[in-house]
Amino acid sequence: VQLQASGGGLVQVGGSLRLSCAASGRTFSNYPKGWFRQAPGKAREFAAAISWSGGSTYYGDSVKGRFTISRDNAKNTVYLQMNSLKPEDTAVYYCAVLFDIRMLTTENVRVWGQGTLVTVSS
Repeated sequence: VQLQASGGGLVQVGGSLRLSCAASGRTFSNYPKGWFRQAPGKAREFAAAISWSGGSTYYGDSVKGRFTISRDNAKNTVYLQMNSLKPEDTAVYYCAVLFDIRMLTTENVRVWGQGTLVTVSS
């Protein structure tokens, strides 16, 4: 299985970006999926997660109210809409397949995708 993330880039404070994560091979369409991020010099942290059906979503405190996670199982793709971006959102963003939607930690990741860099300039 491969998780291919895209959509990162350079954006100004207050701007928006939409990240995509497309799965190929075994698509894990029946598993919860999520986004984590890792800023320079910091540990990887949870950002957002979505249940396999898309009916439940969860967010880290630092992104709640600004980011929206969604998925299209027909396209095997998960999205992360990021609005009102701040400099502290600068990080490499990783998509992931989760074992359990109730455990939103890096230890609960079944499959990691490659990252995409988001840089927010002030």
